[in-house]
Amino acid sequence: MSQQGGTPTGPTGPGPEDDWWGQLYDDASDDTGPAPAADSLDDRFASAAGAVNAGGPGADAPQPPPAPDPRDAPGTPLLPTQRRTPPPTPEAAPPTPSSGTGAPTGSPPAPEPPSDPPRPDAATAAPAVPSGPTAAPAYGAWTPVAPEPFTPAGDEPEDEAAAAARASGLGPLPPPLPSRAYVGTRPPTYDAEPTALPAADPDDLDALVPDTVLDGARYGACTLRAVSVRGDSARYRGEPRRDALLTARFGAGERALVLVALATGVRTAPGAHLAAAEVCRWIGAAVGRSHERLTADIRAARRADLKAGLHRLTDRGLGKLRAAATEQGLDPDDYAATLRCLLLSGDPECRTRVFFGVGPGGLFRLRDREWQDIEPEVTEVKGEPVLGFGSPPHETPDGDRLTLDLGIPTPPSPYEPAPEPPREPFRFRTSVARPGDVLLLCGTGFAEPLRGEPGLRAHLADRWSGPEPPGLTAYLTDTQVRVKGYADDRTAVAVWEA
Repeated sequence: MSQQGGTPTGPTGPGPEDDWWGQLYDDASDDTGPAPAADSLDDRFASAAGAVNAGGPGADAPQPPPAPDPRDAPGTPLLPTQRRTPPPTPEAAPPTPSSGTGAPTGSPPAPEPPSDPPRPDAATAAPAVPSGPTAAPAYGAWTPVAPEPFTPAGDEPEDEAAAAARASGLGPLPPPLPSRAYVGTRPPTYDAEPTALPAADPDDLDALVPDTVLDGARYGACTLRAVSVRGDSARYRGEPRRDALLTARFGAGERALVLVALATGVRTAPGAHLAAAEVCRWIGAAVGRSHERLTADIRAARRADLKAGLHRLTDRGLGKLRAAATEQGLDPDDYAATLRCLLLSGDPECRTRVFFGVGPGGLFRLRDREWQDIEPEVTEVKGEPVLGFGSPPHETPDGDRLTLDLGIPTPPSPYEPAPEPPREPFRFRTSVARPGDVLLLCGTGFAEPLRGEPGLRAHLADRWSGPEPPGLTAYLTDTQVRVKGYADDRTAVAVWEA
């Protein structure tokens, strides 16, 4: 083979010197395959050391016995081990070669190439072989630095986390507000989570109601949070939630009107949840058709017009509910529900909040961390009896008795229709909100523990007196704080004033 760039000295054409190229890349040649002898780092080191020391100075010097192979030791697993490179030692200066052909006996061996590490003797080789996952591989005279273990951000020391927070310009997060599962001296009897689902009818799946309903919005100067949760007793017995919740917006912009309606069915009635949902839909449709007039009355603070109009709409809705019970062959007293509604204006300058409804419940206001019960009282009958209303007097102004009352009830006349059962009085109240107020409208399942347990009032006052209203998840958690002895459905609507 000629040197690169040289001129071939042989005849032109392929000759015996150029036949090596064809033999090397001939397809008929077999692959060399794996070497029959063992090929390891120790074997290569011994071969290189023998080639360097052969015939040179120190060739006749006695060589130390080879280190025993750890793979031949009994009980050692046949797994490749890694050797740790010993710390580098200062290399001695090579001796000056003498003028003679031989080397004196006992002269030090020739220096090894810097690319190969010095081989330790047998006395130190055996204990220096580490085993296990912490052993570092050998890289000749150069040993890389092991990388530092990765530390997650949450496991950093406190001083490093504080330094990182300062470097990023963000301060540490404030601690979360306290949260409690229950208040009172003892925990409730029922489980906190649902146990059984209500029974379903395959032909009437629309009658199913979810366990929990959660909603929220922000209009004008107020933030709305609404939730309805099945009670602990109903969750345990597999009964449907008797409370119904409806949130709706009519109109847009400053002339928008937000309606929140909640209803509760009769406890012992089988279709109580259906009656509650039906009356919510009817009152929602009635308010939606008259929302423009209602919005104008609220913005103008026409309280008398609002009371008369909402009273008429409520009576119509409850009258339709009684008519539906008659059509279905049900008792109107069983297919009934209480109704409580709240109207909010979308105008940021209007802070008038209107409550109306029929039936018991709760209307509260949180102002300056103090709860106020502003539920309107039922009007009592006062004044002198009049014709057709009330009962006649039992005596004259002079004290003479007109009749003798023996306590015997008068039988109904066959010519007069039977009197209707007394209806629930209509409840109405308007409230002017202040910045920072929280208005809470709820059914009896949440109003009773709020009135009867001071710990619940104090807990909610701490949670809801912050500068920002809670999110939907936090609001759901707050309304689920349980009190022993109260296991009914909980429906609560809260309005935060900006």
